[in-house]
Amino acid sequence: MAKIGDTVRFLNSIGGGRIVKIEGNIAHVEDADGFEVPMLLRECVVVMEAEKQAKITAAAEAEVAGKAPKGAKDTSAPKPEPAPLPVIETAEGNKINVELAFEPLELKKLSTTDFEITLVNDSNYYLNFVYATRADGDNEWTLCKADTVEPNIMLSLGQLKASEINSVENILFQCVAYKNDRTFELKQPASVNLHVDTTKFCKLHCFRAGDYFDAPVLSFRLVADDKSYAPIKVSANDLEEAMRQKRAADRPVARPIKKRPIKGSDILEVDLHIYELIDNTNGMSRADMLNLQIDEFRRVMDANLKNHGKKIVFIHGKGEGILRQALLKELNHRYKGHDVCDASFREYGFGATQVTIH
Repeated sequence: MAKIGDTVRFLNSIGGGRIVKIEGNIAHVEDADGFEVPMLLRECVVVMEAEKQAKITAAAEAEVAGKAPKGAKDTSAPKPEPAPLPVIETAEGNKINVELAFEPLELKKLSTTDFEITLVNDSNYYLNFVYATRADGDNEWTLCKADTVEPNIMLSLGQLKASEINSVENILFQCVAYKNDRTFELKQPASVNLHVDTTKFCKLHCFRAGDYFDAPVLSFRLVADDKSYAPIKVSANDLEEAMRQKRAADRPVARPIKKRPIKGSDILEVDLHIYELIDNTNGMSRADMLNLQIDEFRRVMDANLKNHGKKIVFIHGKGEGILRQALLKELNHRYKGHDVCDASFREYGFGATQVTIH
């Protein structure tokens, strides 16, 4: 169990630091910037116990003191650097995922507020990166940040003023990934040129909490599972062709009407799919189409009421079950007394009902 003074990493989120206070099952963790972050004790993984940290600090102070002249008071001795936190790798962290987020300082004043910019490195790799921006009318880029972000860390890139939102109409992000204390799988350098619709900065519904943020943010995925984000360009012809193929895929497969001899009689198969009954459904509502299918069902039933022993299979498809329920309602009220059962599963699956005329 973690205790005050221990250095910890968070189990299910990015970050960590030194525990400065414990209240019940909540640990208050001071990060590298001096901010306290409340976290459940069970979510804290100890990476260095308080006693070991104290020994390291004492040894560093003794080393500094030993360098001072005998009897001299060293009032300007620098404080020892805190020991770096060891890198804790995650099972899924060998795939690089990078996200850029803009968090409004005042969510209810989107038109005038400034935004905190955060880069999320969700991976086990160090990233040497460049972050630059450009307005649509400019020909050259402005460098905003060139730095290294550690594994599984959220790094602040500064703030974006409300008056400068148009400067991020284009975002350039490039990075090289590596591990500095162990062997690693080589990753291709990432280069992302992202065009941003800056009107989203003024639309409340565009800001949402996500995988990395509890507060609403406007976020952009830059790298997903090692692959750099690339905008999809779709021409009008491509879109029209995709819509045509979608309509063709949605059309039910037509079944030809078959007759097969069974015990001196035959089975009449009636396909009630709407495209078997009418060539064009433009302008028809779902209710209109259902009425047309019921009319066809009644026509076939009325034409065969005197054919005792006649077996009729009505193919209605599985779908949402609306047509099947409508047929059963007709058979329970308008056409009582006939034998009704599901048609052969081998032949029709769940999509057909068999009626035997009595």
